[in-house]
Amino acid sequence: MLQQSSLLDEIRDMLLNSSLLSNLPPTEILSAALYFSLNHVEKDEELFKEGDMGTFMCLIIEGSVSVQKTNQDGESVELAKLPKDRTIGEMAVLDGERRSATCITSSPCTLLILSKDSLDKMIIESPKIAAKVIRAIAISLSKRLRMADGKLVDFLG
Repeated sequence: MLQQSSLLDEIRDMLLNSSLLSNLPPTEILSAALYFSLNHVEKDEELFKEGDMGTFMCLIIEGSVSVQKTNQDGESVELAKLPKDRTIGEMAVLDGERRSATCITSSPCTLLILSKDSLDKMIIESPKIAAKVIRAIAISLSKRLRMADGKLVDFLG
């Protein structure tokens, strides 16, 4: 039990230090931490592939992740290299659709994982916390969409 409690404290501290759930008070972050798992991944590991079914999202605690998409010629193009405190895979956790890109670790990474099943369980067991987590994910996606819109406008000139 001590080991489990220690892991929960570690996950809670990681969430407290991230911007994803910064709108939640510490007690609610501790409740949310129950639904996350911790994963350490080596460099050049494929976290998921474009087209895969989406069953989890990741919060990058340490390291960086390359986001890649296949172009019309079948070549892999890097869209972004995401640093710590960024999330990947949120769309699939929310909508259950297939992955829109491939994500590969660019360095050794520490990741907090929220699976679709855990999110569904949180909705049943702690609906108020789940609503706040889903809102935080939606805000993160909204910010990313606004940035992409700005880049598209700059690109189109």
